Amino acid sequence: MKKALSILLILFSFLSHAQKTENIIIITTDGFRWQEIFKSMDPVIANDKKFNQGDSAYIYKKYWNPDFKESRQKLMPFLWSEIASKGQIYGNRDLGNKVNVSNPYWFSYPGYSEIMTGNVDILVNSNDYKPNPNVNVLEFLNQQPKIKGKVAAFGAWDAFDRILNEERSGFPVISAFDKIGGKNPTAVQKLLNEIRDDSFKPFHEDECLDVFTHYQALNELKTNKPKVLYISYGETDEWAHSGHYRSYLDAANQVDKWIKQIWDFVQNDPQYKNKTTLLITVDHGRGDKTKSEWTSHGEKIAGASEIWFAIIGPDIASKGEIKTESQLYQKQFAQTIAKIMGYTFTAAHPVAKEITEIFEK
Repeated sequence: MKKALSILLILFSFLSHAQKTENIIIITTDGFRWQEIFKSMDPVIANDKKFNQGDSAYIYKKYWNPDFKESRQKLMPFLWSEIASKGQIYGNRDLGNKVNVSNPYWFSYPGYSEIMTGNVDILVNSNDYKPNPNVNVLEFLNQQPKIKGKVAAFGAWDAFDRILNEERSGFPVISAFDKIGGKNPTAVQKLLNEIRDDSFKPFHEDECLDVFTHYQALNELKTNKPKVLYISYGETDEWAHSGHYRSYLDAANQVDKWIKQIWDFVQNDPQYKNKTTLLITVDHGRGDKTKSEWTSHGEKIAGASEIWFAIIGPDIASKGEIKTESQLYQKQFAQTIAKIMGYTFTAAHPVAKEITEIFEK
């Protein structure tokens, strides 16, 4: 009897810890600082005429509250309600909770490569770098029989074709002004292609506005039902480089609304409901020690290696904002993504270990 009871207890323990995630959505918003995530708008920057676009009153009205917790919820309401109550948020350095990039460059291509490959390749040192020779975790997952053909990536920046090495990886990477739907687009895909191509192009042909990337990805989610979906928004970085603080904040606030839209769909769809994990992060940080350097990043800009991430899903413990001292790295995301999906990511290059803390109760 005791032996049978022990077996039942072991079986119950296994079942209670069995993986529930069957799908994962990875979202990045380029170069959005941890300072705004955890403290909301910066009054010093908002009051500076060089950066507020002549509209500090708008910034204060929309995002300011003397209580920083109220202020950050005005900026990122979904993050600080749903994810803060049911998921985890890392990177508040004021509390000693640190997340950093490991690559020495602190800009986009190396950052996205580190996220997706779990590896720091010092040869990947330019945004114009050739197609990435390092295998990425999306490519690895697409090779798994249960997932093959159910992986897709959408990025506002045209470099994602190279970062994810679309030709070798074997899954669709829709970046910038790439057309969706191939030779036989649906009516919706055709319309999305047309309105994007006819749109205002403030970033020229290198990058489309985030709204087009979002609705292309959302259409993919609703129609083709991928098991692994990556979405990269870019306007937070573009408006920061332009020194447009109001637009930078608005872009982040809009991304938060889009994440909510995606999560609401996921939690109301039978394939995805309570079977999907959402991971949100960034490719690099920005300056802050010298306030005028908030517009910049790169190895010479103090603080540009500092990042954050948030995660929610059925296998993720509900811990909210993580307030313990720790040090995590961007290179750990790739293996974390694989482990969430029930796999161990292996490649010819080194792959950093997963972030075990997210699973701990």
